[in-house]
Amino acid sequence: MYIGLDIGRQVVKLVALEKSKTGFKVVKTAQRVIPDQSRPYDPEKIDLPIRVIAIKELLRQNGIKPKRIKNLITGISGTNASIKQITTMDMVTDELDSSMNFEARKHIPMDGTDAVIDYQILGPNRNEVDKIDVALIACTKRVLNNHLSMLEESGMKPWIVDVDPVAVMNSFLATHSLPEEGVVVLLDIGAVTSSLIVWGNQDMFFTRDLPIGIHEMVKDISTRRSLDYLTAQSELFSSGVEAFKKPEEDKGIIAITDRSALENFIEDVRRTLRFYAKSSNQSHFTGIYVSGGGSSILGLDALIQERLQLDTVVFNPFSGMDMKDEVVEGDPSQYTIASGLAIRGCNES
Repeated sequence: MYIGLDIGRQVVKLVALEKSKTGFKVVKTAQRVIPDQSRPYDPEKIDLPIRVIAIKELLRQNGIKPKRIKNLITGISGTNASIKQITTMDMVTDELDSSMNFEARKHIPMDGTDAVIDYQILGPNRNEVDKIDVALIACTKRVLNNHLSMLEESGMKPWIVDVDPVAVMNSFLATHSLPEEGVVVLLDIGAVTSSLIVWGNQDMFFTRDLPIGIHEMVKDISTRRSLDYLTAQSELFSSGVEAFKKPEEDKGIIAITDRSALENFIEDVRRTLRFYAKSSNQSHFTGIYVSGGGSSILGLDALIQERLQLDTVVFNPFSGMDMKDEVVEGDPSQYTIASGLAIRGCNES
């Protein structure tokens, strides 16, 4: 059994997978809100001890003993890591490991800090024989050590530490194929930030973190409608995109005005896709798959589709996997990162 543990800024999510004859079997999913739900959420107050308590409680509630977890895969936020696609010679693993440290110094700004390097092979390069495309990943030793300390204080020994955007990609690849022409867009909406990933079979892999998540949207609703934070949060998930309207606006018309956080979010997505098109010469976006906690906002997928004129659907990471109906706790899409982490473990074994 392989456990993917997504330690977010507001919720800890767990997915346990096993290999099956048809691919993967979902053994368990679980989640635990990190902060006190009776108080307004403040990401600046979610420190390591609070996260450790939430992780321990999640494991306790699901009868999982931390010290017995053998195949644990966790992820570092894309905000705390640098990810870039490079092309390099195809070589044996030991040589590739050494080469990636050298390539990282060339392609990723380190600012003199000690860095930890990892990579994932994306596949053979389409244009050059004997070369491969690689996603080169780097983070500082401080970021990694803080992450490892959190896991150790929770009583667990990590096996693999991945990065969240790559986990989103691996989750998608487990159930879908990349387009032969054009690129697919993956949009994972988190509590504080969101990850946007773009990739196609013949095109550059690209990821960028966007500075808007659910928290910023809730604050915006609270301000424009004069609601306290908890009421605004409830309104967001009960009314969806309609919650961004001011009280006097006609509820029959979906018109998000005054540059709401939601409008700014969609504009960030638009700008990022324009940047990708300009830098890669690829502007054929085949569609957007929305995931993460924010994907459950009612009407968000339809609004993104309307504004960007791209087919937009909510991603289900468990589509096509073996599972029992009662296994998934809550909206499947919120487990995209945790599922991708567990899939990485299955693929590595």
